[in-house]
Amino acid sequence: GKKFEEVPIVHVKATYNNTHIQVTTSENQSLVRTSCGTEGFKNIKKSTAVAAQTAGISAAAKAISKGVSHVRVVVKGLGPGRLSAIKGLTMGGLEVVSITDNTPIPHNGCRPRKAR
Repeated sequence: GKKFEEVPIVHVKATYNNTHIQVTTSENQSLVRTSCGTEGFKNIKKSTAVAAQTAGISAAAKAISKGVSHVRVVVKGLGPGRLSAIKGLTMGGLEVVSITDNTPIPHNGCRPRKAR
């Protein structure tokens, strides 16, 4: 069917407090954008795996209505919603072709916050 470069991309940004999911075309035009906060989870509940899965399912549903069937997944961050967001996308009916981890790693840049 499509070339791998032309498959739409799902950007999952999993922070410790929230999980953002954005579906873009291969040219980085945004199609669908959602997060645990927009799905109605407030405060501490945003940072749960259940919230990320719900966001994934709704993002998948919106993407399918836009005519997307197969996607590549790019994950950023180490939050609790990493894996469950991808699980939600597949539960929502999208075919995940590849999963890439794009978490930014410092080559010793800024000094981190003190460990508490």
